[in-house]
Amino acid sequence: MEGKCWSCKMRRVWLLSLPFLFLGVFPSVFSKNVTSRPAVVNVGGFLAFNSTIGRVAKIAIDEAVKDVNANSTILPGTKLAVVMRNTNCSGFLGMIEVLQFMKSDVVAILGPQSSVVAHITGLVANEFQVPLLSFAATDPTLSSLEFPYFVRTTQSDLNQMSAVAELVDYYGWKEVTAIYLDDDYGRNAVSALNDKLAERRCKISYKVGIPPGPVKRSEIMDILVKVALMESRVIVLHVTPESGFMVFSVANYLAMMGNGYVWIATDWLSSFLDSASPLPSETMESLQGVLVLRQHTADSDKKRAFASRWNRLTGGSPGLNSYGLYAYDSIWLVAHALEAFFEQGGVISFSNDSRINSTESGGLHLEEMSIFNGGPLLLKNILHTNFVGLTGPFQFNSDRCLIYPAYDIINVVGTGLRRIGYWSNYSGLSTLPPEELYKRAPNRSSQSQQLYSVIWPGETLLKPRGWVFPNNGKQLRVGVPDRVSFRQFVSKVRGTDNMFKGFCIDVFVAAVNLLPYAVPYQFVSYGNGRENPSYTELVNLITTGFFDAAVGDIAIVTNRTKIVDFTQPYTASGLVIVAPFRKLNTGAWAFLRPFTPLMWIVTGAFFLVIGIVIWILEHRTNDDFRGPPRKQLMTILWFSFSTLFFAHRENTASTLGRMVLIIWLFVVLIINSSYTANLTSMLTVQQLSSPVKGIESLIKGDEPIGYQVGSFAEHYLIELGISKSRLIALGSPDEYAKALRNGPGKGGVVALVDELPYVELFLSTQCSFRIVGPEFTKSGWGFAFPRDSPLAVDLSTAILTLSENGDLQRIHDKWLLQTGCSSDSAEIESDRLHLKSFWGLFLICGIACFIALFIYFLQILHLLYHTAPAESVPDGSSSSRTRPLQRFLSIMDEKEDPSKRSKRRKVERALSENDKDSDLERDNRRRQMGIQDEQQSSAPVN
Repeated sequence: MEGKCWSCKMRRVWLLSLPFLFLGVFPSVFSKNVTSRPAVVNVGGFLAFNSTIGRVAKIAIDEAVKDVNANSTILPGTKLAVVMRNTNCSGFLGMIEVLQFMKSDVVAILGPQSSVVAHITGLVANEFQVPLLSFAATDPTLSSLEFPYFVRTTQSDLNQMSAVAELVDYYGWKEVTAIYLDDDYGRNAVSALNDKLAERRCKISYKVGIPPGPVKRSEIMDILVKVALMESRVIVLHVTPESGFMVFSVANYLAMMGNGYVWIATDWLSSFLDSASPLPSETMESLQGVLVLRQHTADSDKKRAFASRWNRLTGGSPGLNSYGLYAYDSIWLVAHALEAFFEQGGVISFSNDSRINSTESGGLHLEEMSIFNGGPLLLKNILHTNFVGLTGPFQFNSDRCLIYPAYDIINVVGTGLRRIGYWSNYSGLSTLPPEELYKRAPNRSSQSQQLYSVIWPGETLLKPRGWVFPNNGKQLRVGVPDRVSFRQFVSKVRGTDNMFKGFCIDVFVAAVNLLPYAVPYQFVSYGNGRENPSYTELVNLITTGFFDAAVGDIAIVTNRTKIVDFTQPYTASGLVIVAPFRKLNTGAWAFLRPFTPLMWIVTGAFFLVIGIVIWILEHRTNDDFRGPPRKQLMTILWFSFSTLFFAHRENTASTLGRMVLIIWLFVVLIINSSYTANLTSMLTVQQLSSPVKGIESLIKGDEPIGYQVGSFAEHYLIELGISKSRLIALGSPDEYAKALRNGPGKGGVVALVDELPYVELFLSTQCSFRIVGPEFTKSGWGFAFPRDSPLAVDLSTAILTLSENGDLQRIHDKWLLQTGCSSDSAEIESDRLHLKSFWGLFLICGIACFIALFIYFLQILHLLYHTAPAESVPDGSSSSRTRPLQRFLSIMDEKEDPSKRSKRRKVERALSENDKDSDLERDNRRRQMGIQDEQQSSAPVN
């Protein structure tokens, strides 16, 4: 914020004169006024006393000096004296005043209010090492690198423009118009706004500067008339109070403060309203609905006490604003820094510069200006000072900016101001004060961004759309492809240049008619009329500004969405494969077709495996699985394949064998049923066949492939790895049919790749071709607009409305409803049963076999362990040298005698009965002995 008076801004031409004052070789200095802790420390200050900020800041600085001098804990024995000069709203006087201060041995300077003057005085402060503390110069380009002795004790406009950008993005607007003061203060702030908007994919669509100085009402009128002709209805106003109130007055006169408009004023307005309220009713009438930013200062007891003191002191005129609070805290900042300066042994001393002494200054007395020797130490203490002032925690970060930047967001309503929320660089927009958010983790999610409702210009609660079609007589140039094939979708009316018809055109017109506002547009033909144009080039022309939109059968694909915005798809689309087909006749080997070769191989292998497993499990106990080797081999083969018909005559005696057989019979039942059903279908239903089975077969082959001229299918197929030399462009349905009939051998194609809507229309009249395989891309058709175009969003809503009320389907039926070949429109797919459909069954059967064999071999090993000692012979004969493997195989091959098994069971049963009898007899004996002992103990002694 710059202050009330426009004349405080001055031209950079003064920068050219300053080097003559300061250039030289090396300074030759001598010291004066040396003292460790003087009785008085001088601080300079130059303000525009008749400006809004100047009046408030002068009172605040006086009160701060009184409070510092009355406080015995800071600068004891030293009086702080602030010498303030009135620049009388003159930039030239501002420069002169700062040079005068260099003659009066000041250790710091408060001011200036103007960013323009700050650029000049910052150079002076650098040369004389005097810290320059500005509580009102908000230009974000006043950097510490260029001006190391410039210290901003207020918020930078970089933060304010961040707040404006987040506000614009919060309400969903994409473009704004900026009206600014055409000097460093305005231009640099608008540049920062443009950067912050770009971070959120927003932009300044039009900006106009107001010249510094007195401005005529007619000049403002001309500016606002141009603004009214623009598309954007969101206006950011960053000016001074004089020009700002004139802008609002003229805008109200031009009916630009009504419905549909959004006005966002920076903190120049809030500081004036805080200081000059109440304003005349006609002035407040022109501000209704305006959003205003105000520098946020934390609420505290200290601030409330000072506000009460201010009202007693001034009677409420002028009112206290945020710049007054920052001016007050700036004095305390200097006081704290000086206290640290003296505690560190700093002394107030000044030196003359030989460069100035050698300059012929005439009557300017430049030799009286001196360098502050303690400037570097004082500057360091200023930047490291940390205290709590009226504005809250007062501390600088590593970028030499105040910590915790925040703004109040205010809505002008009636005769007062209504706060709708806050902005902080910590958590963005919120209805909670920033001090509460600082206690929590930062949260920038869209759900956490909240503001209260706003009463917009025109006294409405409905959020303005933020844009209209520019009222400058310009129509939207809508590019339309001039197709030569599939003209049902879009085609030029014969005998005209810019009239089109078709399915896509009717959808666009119906959607535009649903918009709540008029859209002036004109169709512009794109293409040579001899072949279909390139749709990718059509979309690219939108990015160059040649077209404002593109309407037609435009597929929404990834590469295009990167450069333009599409509406909601109004029809589904995707790439499919069309190929010729032939009818299959049932031949002598038709019974093999239900299964794939791999399925036959795996099924046969499992028959053999099951036979071998059952033979192993039944060989020792079942006579049906014993005998000569030839007989056993035939038994395995017979048993395996007879299970296919459940005709096996061999019984299974073991539990493990029965378990495996039950699971296998279940698998056989499923395979048998599936085979029968598929074979029946093949023999009774007409079958179609195509050499192409899907996109994979096209990729692996080397035959030519057709695609439609201008389609994105060419680029897509090349990305899949298909050579461009294999791709043949086809321009019409007749060329489609001819190329497919001829085939690769006669200069045709093996298949055609095109979008589904075209293919459906083509197949409605061509019954010799079919869709092969599934749709291998998913997309749709939409209307293309420039990035972040609000019209794309509104048209998407209109297209959804057309879909919901049935109008979209009626338009489709009008242009694309065709008959013919509908009964045979099923896609050609592989009719064989694959292994992947049965692998689960085979897995279960395999696991069952493994478990059964594992248990069986454990039993054999157990038997081998218990029988080995009995069969060993101590005389060292050949049987004693039998290897364990031979014993293992001999046990597996030997017949288990059922009688031995029964005898063993009888012996075990007899041994257990004998054990029971012995235990019973032993218990009876113990019981009798116990009775005898009791009788002997109870007998009388003679």
